[in-house]
Amino acid sequence: MAQVLEFKLPDLGEGLTEAEIVRWLVQVGDVVAIDQPVVEVETAKAMVEVPCPYGGVVTARFGEEGTELPVGAPLLTVAVGAAPSDGPQDGPADRSGAAPARGAAEGSGNVLVGYGTGEPPARRRRVRPTAPLAPAGAPAGPAPAAAVPTRADGARDTLGTEAPRTTAHRNGTGTGTLRGDGPVPVISPLVRRLARENGLDLRELTGSGPDGLILRADVEEALRAAAPQDGATRRPAHAPAQAPGSVSSAPAGGIRIPLKGVRGAVADKLSRSRREIPEATCWVDADATELMRARAAMNAAGGPKISLLALLARICTAALARFPELNSSVDTQAREVVQFEHVHLGFAAQTDRGLVVPVVRDAHGRDAEALTAEFARLTEAGRAGTLTPADLTGGTFTLNNYGVFGVDGSTPIINHPEAAMLGVGRIVPKPWVHEGELAVRQVVQLSLTFDHRVCDGGTAGGFLRYVADCVEQPAVLLRTL
Repeated sequence: MAQVLEFKLPDLGEGLTEAEIVRWLVQVGDVVAIDQPVVEVETAKAMVEVPCPYGGVVTARFGEEGTELPVGAPLLTVAVGAAPSDGPQDGPADRSGAAPARGAAEGSGNVLVGYGTGEPPARRRRVRPTAPLAPAGAPAGPAPAAAVPTRADGARDTLGTEAPRTTAHRNGTGTGTLRGDGPVPVISPLVRRLARENGLDLRELTGSGPDGLILRADVEEALRAAAPQDGATRRPAHAPAQAPGSVSSAPAGGIRIPLKGVRGAVADKLSRSRREIPEATCWVDADATELMRARAAMNAAGGPKISLLALLARICTAALARFPELNSSVDTQAREVVQFEHVHLGFAAQTDRGLVVPVVRDAHGRDAEALTAEFARLTEAGRAGTLTPADLTGGTFTLNNYGVFGVDGSTPIINHPEAAMLGVGRIVPKPWVHEGELAVRQVVQLSLTFDHRVCDGGTAGGFLRYVADCVEQPAVLLRTL
């Protein structure tokens, strides 16, 4: 007899809380193998193909292409042990159907966060502030259908493994499920914000979406139902008066562009950086004529071409070896500055999907040729939308070449939780005093934004001056090679 298992959107790592369905890779009725990719989703970090940990026949899909789902929301259901026809069938369905309980317990073999081979160790996981943390010993992977509780109406509870408690909810339509723990499935962050600004506890609502997914209409209905009882729409004392369902004080009309995906992630990170990091900026003009000549000589000597970004990265790693304070991060909970031994160098890249910051691992151990190759690989992956979350995380210092946009200077915003970013403007001919005489030289402006908690101006100025010296006299780098 077939067992229907529900596969939920897994935690894709790095604190991501939702993903948008880009393309379904399977149809209802298709036979899928264990670990076969079933859907392509776009997170705030990258495009990811999500593999299914079960083998069997797809019986349902949840969400159309373009729909944004929270982590933990159902993706699809699979009939394990079922075949498309009444006769026996070889393949993935038989593998899972022969011993469904054993297959579910052994795990799928994939390595995405949230499910994997066997039982993962207990770990802490970031969730939205509105939802309490799950018990420390709770399994991270999706549970088989037999272990998932059901509500009184027979619907599956997608939130946890404990039986739900029943209570009257605010919209006055009867009884609903009060979620004691685990994240509450909400259709979008805007709906969560609407509830928070009006003092509404999402755990007291029963969603009308698939498997209890809370929609905006559910929140608005609860707010309307609460108004006659309380005399006014619920809202915190500090919030401005607004009509029920309003989430913005912006004027009516205009084009609204959702802050989601890469754009939303960039907005959140930049806001957090400005909110948490006491940053300061210093800058200097440098004569890059000799650096440009050195690069031309390297490329004329044959072999792969060396990029200017690679030379600047090599200068950065040498400077960080002298001033390790800037290759660090602040642990606010422990009140400690953590200095890193390795330099994982991020670089800002503009793509059709928005600004991304790929990371070159162990940049301090690469020469100019290896750095050029890695920059080219990551840039192409960024343009193609194939960067993985691992490619976009773990940086310890960022290099931002905004000179490609034809601008001279900037005050970069630190890429949280790093401690510094070096900005490089365009290199253009300018009048410059060289060897006591006025001459036309290739001049560049260098800007360093740093976290004032990790060092003072002397250290930041020393770093920037060393970078400028290497730009003006590339032979200075020979002392560190």
